[in-house]
Amino acid sequence: MANAHARKWFSAGWRAVRGAGPQRLALTALLLVLAALLARFSWVLPFTDDAERALFDFRAYVLAEKVPQDDRIALVVYTDETLIGLRKRSPLDRGMMAAALRNLDTMGARAIGIDVLIDQPQDEDDVLVQTLRDMRTPTFVGYTQVETNADDILYNQQVFLDQFTARLEGGTAGVGSVRANASTEGIMRQWPTAGGDGPPLLARAMIAAGEGAQQTMPGYEGAIRWRLSDLAEVPLFSSLDIALFADPAIAPGLQEVITGRYVLIGGDVVGIDRITTPFTGYVNNAVAAGGSESSPPGIEMHATLVAQMLDGAQLLAVPVWSLWLFAVLVVFMAAMTALLELKNWQFVPFVIASLAAVIGLPYVLHAQAVDTHGFPSVGPMLGWVLAFTAMTSAVRASTAVERQFAQGALGKYLPREMAAQIIENPELLSLHGEKREIFVLFSDLEGFTKMSHAIEPEMVAKLLNRYLEMLSTVVLDHGGVIDKFVGDAVVAFWGAPISKPDDGERAARAGYAIWAAGEAFRAEVAAMDADLPKIGKTRVGLHWGEAVVGNFGGDTRIQYTALGDSMNTAARLESANKALATSVMASEEFASRSGLDWWRAMGSVVLSGRAQPVALQEPAPDFLAVDRAALAAAVALLASDQATALAQITAVAARHPADAGLAALVERSRDLNEAGAHVLASK
Repeated sequence: MANAHARKWFSAGWRAVRGAGPQRLALTALLLVLAALLARFSWVLPFTDDAERALFDFRAYVLAEKVPQDDRIALVVYTDETLIGLRKRSPLDRGMMAAALRNLDTMGARAIGIDVLIDQPQDEDDVLVQTLRDMRTPTFVGYTQVETNADDILYNQQVFLDQFTARLEGGTAGVGSVRANASTEGIMRQWPTAGGDGPPLLARAMIAAGEGAQQTMPGYEGAIRWRLSDLAEVPLFSSLDIALFADPAIAPGLQEVITGRYVLIGGDVVGIDRITTPFTGYVNNAVAAGGSESSPPGIEMHATLVAQMLDGAQLLAVPVWSLWLFAVLVVFMAAMTALLELKNWQFVPFVIASLAAVIGLPYVLHAQAVDTHGFPSVGPMLGWVLAFTAMTSAVRASTAVERQFAQGALGKYLPREMAAQIIENPELLSLHGEKREIFVLFSDLEGFTKMSHAIEPEMVAKLLNRYLEMLSTVVLDHGGVIDKFVGDAVVAFWGAPISKPDDGERAARAGYAIWAAGEAFRAEVAAMDADLPKIGKTRVGLHWGEAVVGNFGGDTRIQYTALGDSMNTAARLESANKALATSVMASEEFASRSGLDWWRAMGSVVLSGRAQPVALQEPAPDFLAVDRAALAAAVALLASDQATALAQITAVAARHPADAGLAALVERSRDLNEAGAHVLASK
């Protein structure tokens, strides 16, 4: 049953992808490959590598083990106070180091590591060499090379360091590499390597002496396991000033903090030999609040390596093949999610689950002591998005072709808006109607029927198609619904099936543009063939009112249309233009709801076949505002003071002698019924 449901969910999407066409399929396949490569190699790509490292640092910080102070390791350090007392800052005083080593040698430490590069001469060198040669506790002097740490040591310093360590031969002290393996931005994330044929790492040399070579995690170069103290005010490693151990009166009292521990000697001086860890950025808040310096001294890195070996915390390496498998699975999950035949909101759980798996896996692995340095996290997220987008775009491309075909077929019989709605909601094809308030437009081409008898039918069809195309474009560009064509007449409305706040304005502008398109058509026909009969002007009627709008018809054919008296009124207003000597005429109900101020009052008329008068408004964008106001005031007086009103209308018309509409208004104003309206003659 589950398999059947799965096939049902994916089959439609898969069919859509296959129908997208060969070019789209090739592009989709290429994008899926790129998504897999992005998911696999995001640690080395220039636009994702920084983000990968930042997320690794975040994982390391939030998942870091919080432990009490590590009593297996002791730090003996030169501090700023030490240097102030010595009145010497650099190089670190070796006389004090020799004195401290002699006392430490009697305290039972497991091993001692010196994280100080002895790379230039001091007067106390002979004393220090002899002290190191005489040490009974395994002791290792820090060592590095120009080849591996060019930023930390110069060639002349390398020569002196080699000479110094050569003087230790035959004694008990050895050397250990203090090389740090920092990333490009200087953050210590991975174990350092000794490099070349140099000595072992200082930390490894100490553990080998104290625990045995098997405890040194040989060959491990993975991530450093950084930890946090469980108490913010207690450092992870105990740290004591080296001056205490150099003082023979004080040193014996410190034996308890040294016996059985691994001791590291180095500097904890502000601004010198500080390192950046994955935690540094997150600890900065504590520094801003008055805490200690967020970048720990380099000696703490060696202490951390010692602790990691003592715990046997060798993080599990991730095989390369598993990285490829993870990348492929990410792309597969994204593609399968995109193929689901679900509604938009139903996608959400699948998308969340997929991204949670992609984002969460590195955290789960990190928590299980897996080395996630190099394990992609940002790349898989971006790869998932790219694969999902590629697959959904392929599905949509195929669906768009199907939708265009279906909508084009429906658009031959239904308005474009209705066809689009039916594609989205096929249930709209059910037969029903609802009462709506709509803006209606009715247009007609003067004299076209007479002209059609005088020319060839083919030319009639050509002209009619061109004319209806021009008018249809106007209606659709203004967001109207084309109800029907009746010969050369166009019926359209606004306010259904979707009503918008600016329906009135768009309908009004469309009415005026319809007349302008008719004039353009007349000029086009005149230029086409001088022998063609002259085309008449386009007249437009505009009205607002109630109508029943919906699908009407039967099982085999339906029509989306509007029915009601408002449709008839718009048609009669269009027809009245001839008697009114106008081209576009609207009812007061329409004009008052259009939101436009370009109307001029044209009196009231009783339309053919009607009993109630209709107040007329004509669009006149270029009519002077002062004349518009005067005309409105005069028309308002017609019912109560016809003589005064007629005089005022005549005065306005006199200022526009070429305006046939105003001249006709003057004549109508002389012949009014008791309601102040002119009765138009029936055809």
